[in-house]
Amino acid sequence: TQYSFKKVFCIKTSQMELFQDVAKPLVDDLIHSKNGLLFTYGVTGSGKTFTMTGSPGQGGLLPRSLDMIFNSVGPYQAKRFVLKTDDKNGMEVQNQVDALLERQKRENQPSVVPKTPSRQRLDPEFADMINPEEACRADGVDEDSSYSVFVSYIEIYNNYIYDLLEDAPYDPIKPKWNGGGTPQRQPNQEFIPPQSKLLREDQNHNMYVAGCTEVEVKSTEEAFEVFWRGQKKRRIANTQLNRESSRSHSVFIIKLAQAPLDADGDNILQDKNQVSVSQLCLVDLAGSERTSRTRAEGSRLREAGNINQSLMTLRTCIEVLRENQMCGTNKMVPYRDSKVTHLFKNYFDGEGKVRMVVCVNPKADDYEETMLVMRFAEMTQEVEVARPVDRPICGLAAGRRQKNQAFKDELSRRLEERGGPVNTESTQSVMHQLLQNLPPLPASEITDPHDDVTLPRLIEVLEKRHKIRQMMTQEYNRAADMLKSMLQELDSSLVSKENLIQGQRGQLGEKDKTLHSQKTEIDRLEKKSKMLEYKVNTMK
Repeated sequence: TQYSFKKVFCIKTSQMELFQDVAKPLVDDLIHSKNGLLFTYGVTGSGKTFTMTGSPGQGGLLPRSLDMIFNSVGPYQAKRFVLKTDDKNGMEVQNQVDALLERQKRENQPSVVPKTPSRQRLDPEFADMINPEEACRADGVDEDSSYSVFVSYIEIYNNYIYDLLEDAPYDPIKPKWNGGGTPQRQPNQEFIPPQSKLLREDQNHNMYVAGCTEVEVKSTEEAFEVFWRGQKKRRIANTQLNRESSRSHSVFIIKLAQAPLDADGDNILQDKNQVSVSQLCLVDLAGSERTSRTRAEGSRLREAGNINQSLMTLRTCIEVLRENQMCGTNKMVPYRDSKVTHLFKNYFDGEGKVRMVVCVNPKADDYEETMLVMRFAEMTQEVEVARPVDRPICGLAAGRRQKNQAFKDELSRRLEERGGPVNTESTQSVMHQLLQNLPPLPASEITDPHDDVTLPRLIEVLEKRHKIRQMMTQEYNRAADMLKSMLQELDSSLVSKENLIQGQRGQLGEKDKTLHSQKTEIDRLEKKSKMLEYKVNTMK
């Protein structure tokens, strides 16, 4: 039997080559405010997880996608909590002060991600997966916007959705656990079943997992840390349920929020309607396997049946889409029959690009399952559904960030020429040195009426501290006066430039009037010439 596909990768294909062809276009669309969905599909043991995750030095599609995102938008990221998710699949915008207060509030609270993640702190299996020379970035990144990256990690097991980043409590009374995320177990205590999450529809008719943990990450290392935590919980699930391989669908969601800068190019525009949100879903499907061949019984039989049922629903949805597309029919697509298809309903309706990587193992025992996988995968590539995505228009001039940075550089240069502090960091360092020179207060308790040493010593220390305080005040006033004079000079230079521009505009206006009058005269002469030619022809 022969099957035809858009691209076939041989056994010697590197992870980098696969990423360039399959996932890089999806990441590029994500950065340009378009959604994407990527499946890995195949028989159990065919290499789906290795394709998605990879190994040290051979990072798969997921780590390379994260690395490309942060290489592209890293210099333009907003500060933490300036953009934050709400509970309804939307995005909120906070000003700098509120974001700073929330950062200080959460510093002392336990979080999903450590405060200072690094590759050395990661599990060796997930550290250093990408060589620096293989790093890539997207072209055409909007520099007049700020970006924030949010990640979430869920698994769909027995048609229930579990949050792998959620810290679930434990209960020693209930002995069972059905595969969700849990914290570390205390001695002689069992896990309780984690709460299954519900699917909801937001105001834009997009499906999302209600109550799912979304973590804001600022680097590839931080995102790796989140993924590693989720993977660890999936391994715990496999160990608890004595599973040789993962029998659940895992979904790693990368959400990118893009907010335009204000007219000054310094802060984010405080309008949540201008925030553009796009997401990339990386799905590692459970292995396709016939229940008759597994010889499973009881809960294992039900588990395999649920996996095959969800994969069958995915196949049915794509077949109905294909029939609607090729025959012009309008059959209802059974999205709600499975959590996998229901979650990605918007993608099948055209809300982004969908790609599937089919993993094949040439094992003789998997022959019949492989044939079904190949037949289904060949049929899916005939389905093409897409619709345009409307981005919000802020209506501000381009190049705002560069102009603001040029203004700051010019101000720092002039301050440096006049001998002042180059920036606020140098001023803070001077103040820090003065504070370090403050003498400590001596013991001021007087127990002896004839003590003539304590009080003079205290007066001397207070006088020194008062002098240092005066020096700090003078330093602040000097820096403020210098900054004020520089701003006045820049303001006057801007005014003179504006006057010059106005004069040039006036001259251009006069030239336009002259050109208009000359054009009118040319038209009059052309009409007169035509009239004379007509008279000449008449006389001839």
